[in-house]
Amino acid sequence: MRLGYDRPLYVLPFDHRASFETGLFGFKPPLTREQAAMVAAMKRVVYDGFRRALDVGVPAEAAGILVDEEFGAGILRDARERGVVTCVPVERSGREEFAFEYGDRWKDHVAAVAPTFVKALVRYNPEGDKAMNRRQAARLRVLSDHCHGTGVRFMFELLVPATPAQSDRQHGDAGLYDRDERPALMAGAIKELQQAGVEPDIWKIEGLDRRADCEMLVATARRDGRDEVGCIVLGRGSDEAGILAWLRAAAPVPGFLGFAVGRTSFWAALVGLRDNTLTREEAVVQIADRYLEWVRTFTGARGESGHGCQ
Repeated sequence: MRLGYDRPLYVLPFDHRASFETGLFGFKPPLTREQAAMVAAMKRVVYDGFRRALDVGVPAEAAGILVDEEFGAGILRDARERGVVTCVPVERSGREEFAFEYGDRWKDHVAAVAPTFVKALVRYNPEGDKAMNRRQAARLRVLSDHCHGTGVRFMFELLVPATPAQSDRQHGDAGLYDRDERPALMAGAIKELQQAGVEPDIWKIEGLDRRADCEMLVATARRDGRDEVGCIVLGRGSDEAGILAWLRAAAPVPGFLGFAVGRTSFWAALVGLRDNTLTREEAVVQIADRYLEWVRTFTGARGESGHGCQ
């Protein structure tokens, strides 16, 4: 049975693992205890930015965090105690094909952190590797059934990278692929996964430039009686202008509940802190301001006041 989700949902994701370990610090796994503590400390900075945004007006019932258990177990406990929506990834980081983090023990880890949502990031192109798609769908069916059998909500982060043939059709222009091919491919991926028994409560999808495409994706996600299923916009590391355009396109469409924008919210602030060009407090404020900007943009595009954001 699908649980569904129909409330506003403004997620600050910082479940990135390789991006923090290698991209931010240049560490090579396995990390030493000191290196792991440095990564965890940076994630705490992001969380403090999130909490600051709540203090100045983002409603706790609409706000959420997405962070990994490895470096954010304490953050997840604190957020859960505060009544904040918590999301935890279950995919192994940096893999082209979906596989469970913690292998056969993934269910025990989900039970231990007791999140509102489990999140699976999946690269799935319906015109891509058919055998890989079938393998992924089978694993994701297990995840979907487990979530709905235990009362944990399921968030599916769908990425549809271009195949070589699709890229060639657009002469290697990623922007043209995103505009002219990706929307229909996303709809095709959603249909195939639904037919395989994969039933997310939330589809976390790459931003779309056109409102008509947003409407089409919601209609696909909600087809055949799935009226309670929602969609949110992911950031994909885009620049500020790109994020704002995606939020404005999606926000007026019923069924789009919010967003999950990560690196664009915190990366510059963490680099500044790492390089000693920002203090910790300045980094926290910068992250809070970015998160607030997304909330104000989304609610403004829906014709709302911003839920009290100052």
